Amino acid sequence: MFRTSLAIAALVAAPAFAQSTPSPEGAEVYFIGLEDGATLSNPVTLQFGLRGMGVAPAGVDVPNTGHHHMLINRAPFNADDIGFGVPADDNHRHFGGGQTEVTLDLPAGTHTLQLVLGDVNHVPHDPPVAGDVITVTVE
Repeated sequence: MFRTSLAIAALVAAPAFAQSTPSPEGAEVYFIGLEDGATLSNPVTLQFGLRGMGVAPAGVDVPNTGHHHMLINRAPFNADDIGFGVPADDNHRHFGGGQTEVTLDLPAGTHTLQLVLGDVNHVPHDPPVAGDVITVTVE
């Protein structure tokens, strides 16, 4: 019984300890039509662009693909902070269904936004595919 439980635990934990998935040279992620310093009104619709790779939902293992994560009001992406995967909280939005757009309400004020592509297991690629941090003001 113990060996069976240990084997099951190892299988479940394996994705968390997986190596980063390689990204092709020159891959880029970015916001479409959104410039640093933009002033927006709610609801805010953000579209995600990707060059040099394709989009696939989390859990779908296809070479040279990933899914979007949006970092909101946090320090710029650093691969060492993320560790084994992008967290899921108010500052880390997951689009694991392969979404390339979101409409949301942001509180009035200044916000920083950054896109980071994650692999089949929500782990940033190697090298990471992360966009520039942009600052927007919501009125």
